[in-house]
Amino acid sequence: MFFLQQCLIGLTNGALVALVALGYTMVYGIIGLINFAHGDLIMLGACLALTLVGALGIAAGGGAATWAGVAALVLLCGLFCGGLNVAVDRIVYKPLRNAPKLAPLVSAIGVSFIFMNAGLFWLGPADRSFPDLVPSTNLLAHDGLQFTLKDLLVVLVVVPLMVGLSLLVRTTRLGKAMRAVSQDPVAAALVGVDVDRVIAATFFIGGFLGGAASVIYGLYINTIGFQMGFQNGLYAFTAAVLGGIGSIPGAVLGGLVIGLVRALSSAYVGERWTGAIVFAILIVILVFRPEGLLGRRTREKV
Repeated sequence: MFFLQQCLIGLTNGALVALVALGYTMVYGIIGLINFAHGDLIMLGACLALTLVGALGIAAGGGAATWAGVAALVLLCGLFCGGLNVAVDRIVYKPLRNAPKLAPLVSAIGVSFIFMNAGLFWLGPADRSFPDLVPSTNLLAHDGLQFTLKDLLVVLVVVPLMVGLSLLVRTTRLGKAMRAVSQDPVAAALVGVDVDRVIAATFFIGGFLGGAASVIYGLYINTIGFQMGFQNGLYAFTAAVLGGIGSIPGAVLGGLVIGLVRALSSAYVGERWTGAIVFAILIVILVFRPEGLLGRRTREKV
C-alpha cells in the first residue's frame, strides 16, 4: 500500500513536471533553442498568481467561487507568461536567429538571471506562503491511500492541456505549420508559411502552459520563492531530454518517469539522494539511447 501511495504522489508530481517540460521541448523542436529562462518565467507566473489571489479576493474553501477563481488564475497567468515569452523572443531571440548557436543560448541564460532578479524584487529574498485555496480532502475511501482534491486539480488542469496541445500540433493548420518550420524553416517560408508568426505562437503556447503550471505549483506546494524556477526548470529540462527533446509525448513520458523516480527514491533511499539517482538514471538511458526514450535519431544539419 505504501508503494502505491508513492506511485500516486510520483505520477501527480510527474504530470506537473511534464507540463513545464512541454515548454522546453516545443521551443527546441521549432528553433533548436534551449530556453533556460523558462523555469524563471514560471516563477514570475507564480508571483503574479500570488498577487492576484489578494487582488481578486479569492478565498479558500473549495466552493464554486474558489474554483472559478482558480480558473481565472490559470487563464490570467497563462496569458501573462505567454505574452512575456513572446516579448522576450521578439526582443532577444529573434535578432539572434541566424547567429551562432552559442549566442542565443547565452542570451537565454541572461534572460533567466533577469527574470530571477525581477522575482527577487517582487517576492523578496524569503520564500512566501501561497494561500491554501484547495482543501486536502481525501477522495478515496481506503484509509491507506490518499488522493486529494489538490491531486485531482493537477490532473484536471494538466491532462486536458497536454491532450489539447497534442491535438493542436497534429490536426490544426497552425500545428502543421509548426511541424513544417521544425523540419525546414526555409522550405516552409517558400511555400507561404509565416515563420516568425509560427515561432511567436510556439513561444506563446509554451509560456501559457508555463503560466498554468505556475498556478498549479503554488496551489499544490503552497510555497513559492524567487529561486523556485531553477530547480523546477532543471527537472523539467531533464524530463524533456530523457523523453526525447522536441517530442511532445516524450516530454510527458519523461516528466512521469522523473516524478516516479523522485517519489520512490525519496521514500526508499532518502531525500538527499534523489537528485543523484534521477541524473544517474538519465545518464544510463542516454548512454544507450542518446536521442531519449521517444526521440528520433536525426543527422545534424550543417
